[in-house]
Amino acid sequence: MLAVVGLLVVAALPAGSSTAGATGPTTLRMLQMNLCNSGRAGCYTGRAVPEAVEVIAAETPDVVTVNEICRDDLPVLERALAAVHPRGTVRSAFQAAGDRPSRSVTRCRNGQPFGIGLVARLDTRDARPDVRGGIHPTQDLADPEERAWLCLRVGDALHACTTHLANTSGAVALAQCAHLLDTVLPEIRRGAGYASAVLGGDLNLSRGGAPDVRSCVPPDHVRVDDGARQQIVTTRGVTICCHRAVGMRGATDHPALLAVLTVGGTAVDGPVAP
Repeated sequence: MLAVVGLLVVAALPAGSSTAGATGPTTLRMLQMNLCNSGRAGCYTGRAVPEAVEVIAAETPDVVTVNEICRDDLPVLERALAAVHPRGTVRSAFQAAGDRPSRSVTRCRNGQPFGIGLVARLDTRDARPDVRGGIHPTQDLADPEERAWLCLRVGDALHACTTHLANTSGAVALAQCAHLLDTVLPEIRRGAGYASAVLGGDLNLSRGGAPDVRSCVPPDHVRVDDGARQQIVTTRGVTICCHRAVGMRGATDHPALLAVLTVGGTAVDGPVAP
């Protein structure tokens, strides 16, 4: 059984649109970010969260997936998304990475739990909140950090998920990717009548790399990336209309990745208009 964890969070469709799974297709804007905000890594600048707030204000996403954050970063991002959607309801969820030596959670330099999160706008009309998360069964035993995954359900139509895979071993990252896409997501989807799903995360795998990220993505899924290791992957029933990388002005070592998703429709991928 998958553990139900975290806070109440649901993702969002734009106000006034029909819900996914209803009579017509719907769209949502999804933003993936790696903020490198543990305070321990060399990419830490202390400016990533304020920069993320500015990006959220500029790009007006409905769903935000974030990696390498401290738990208390999420309320800041939640307020930023609420400011973008003042007439909506915004919630957040967090999943800590494990720490093998202590058999507890990995912690930021400030002592807060370190991990991954989701911030999303709630569609109050038919959303049925269900937040799930856990630790990948395959880990690099040379790395004390145990990588995690996190998913949430949006009504009967969609799940949004995030993960940050191993950066110390491509083989381990590939196994974690396959476990998430071949086991975790199908199990969650079966429990919700095969609703669709979308995954945003820093997979530490790239197109054309060794190993290649495409080798863990099922053939009926759609995948886009930021030109490097951040990916957005959708299952059947969700297409990606357009995507682009978004600069973070040196606040972190990754650009953000923005995609416009069509739930219950078809589209051809291309750049997102500024």
